[in-house]
Amino acid sequence: VGLSLAMIMNQLTPLPVPYTKQQIQEDKLGLCQCCNAVVDLAKTFVNEVVKNMEKSSECNDMELKEELLKFCMKSLQYPLLTAQLEQLEGIEEHPFRHFATEIVHILWDTRELMPLMFLHRKGKSPDWENQEFADIEQKNSADSLACLAYLMFVQHFGIDCFPVVFSPSFLLQCNMTHIEVLLKRTEESVLSKGLDLFESCLLRMEDNSLLHQYLEFRDFINVPQDLVKVMTLCPIEHLRKKSLNVLQLFIDKFDAEGKHTLFRCLLKTSNHAGVEGYVIKNIKDQIHLSLTACDNIWFTGHHLVSLLDLVLLLPEGAETDLLQNSDRIMASLNLLRYLIIKDCESDNQTGVWTALAKIKQNFLKPLHVGLNMSKAHYEAEIKNKKENRREAHSSDAVCSVTVSGEKIPAMTPEMQLQVLHSALFTFDLIESVLARVEELIEVKVKAVMDENS
Repeated sequence: VGLSLAMIMNQLTPLPVPYTKQQIQEDKLGLCQCCNAVVDLAKTFVNEVVKNMEKSSECNDMELKEELLKFCMKSLQYPLLTAQLEQLEGIEEHPFRHFATEIVHILWDTRELMPLMFLHRKGKSPDWENQEFADIEQKNSADSLACLAYLMFVQHFGIDCFPVVFSPSFLLQCNMTHIEVLLKRTEESVLSKGLDLFESCLLRMEDNSLLHQYLEFRDFINVPQDLVKVMTLCPIEHLRKKSLNVLQLFIDKFDAEGKHTLFRCLLKTSNHAGVEGYVIKNIKDQIHLSLTACDNIWFTGHHLVSLLDLVLLLPEGAETDLLQNSDRIMASLNLLRYLIIKDCESDNQTGVWTALAKIKQNFLKPLHVGLNMSKAHYEAEIKNKKENRREAHSSDAVCSVTVSGEKIPAMTPEMQLQVLHSALFTFDLIESVLARVEELIEVKVKAVMDENS
């Protein structure tokens, strides 16, 4: 009889899941009504299983119990994974929230809720001869478990049944696999669940309490990289902003060595100047904290110098695209300026004075060369555009650019000139900060030489 649940779910699966408030209220295809009806049917089977479990410590209806478990796992993947589960104003009884509550209750009544929260259920999946089928089964199971974690820790369905003996760091560790699954998806509804679950786990923790050893787990390295992809590639603005806030939360929770390791990882893997600039600003904040509030070996001395080796350099030397890397370069120059001002050569707490020769060779000198080359190139482009302005006005656009289905109008010569002048302004800004840094270095070095003489 339990197979009837599977047949019903197979019929419902092709239906699109209503997402907006209006779609849920209209329920044009009747999915919300069907979900409530099928869960009522499932509860009749649950009652039978529960009665047998009460009579005996071992369940005699293993096949029926297994079918109920499959039904719950299927329901978690569809429709709940992509459904809007936040409480919506104007909807007294949210159909999907009701459905989610009932699914969690079924898992609890059949004594499957806690095992699912902590076990990957190895050996429960059928042995497929075809590896492709096995991979699909594993992916579906991962999606379902990730959705269950979201229901438990974000929406608090079934949280009263959950033991309160676990530390926040252990709960984070348990959920990192689920967070990774959710963040690798592209749908707004699924991505938002991943960000909410990650945020919920982090908010349970105190700052600086997460031990650096957790970064030895693969998920703790993969998830921040997935966050960076959301920050830089997701077309939905509020999710990009949310992912940045969650990344900062993640950084804040680590101890000093953990922050140091995470910064190194992000600098090596992000491949995005804006993200690198953000990480460098975080490094500056940690150095300031170490110099003013607490002496921290991970952001002073040789540990800091090893980090500066990744920061104070141009990725491709003088050939680096300065415009594309302007966020990173400005953050690096501001960090170097701070170090020169804050740290006296006689103290050399940060080690910057020991590394100064290398910094000049790998960063300041090629930056000078790159600025001269870039400014000369853009000035020549501006001159060329001005000379050919009449020709550009009379010529027709030979191609069009389309983004998200919307055609972007061709740039006029005036707009092209504006872009080129904006680039020159960026180079002038970098050059002014570079000049200030070199001036500070010269003043400090001269002061030390005068003292010695």
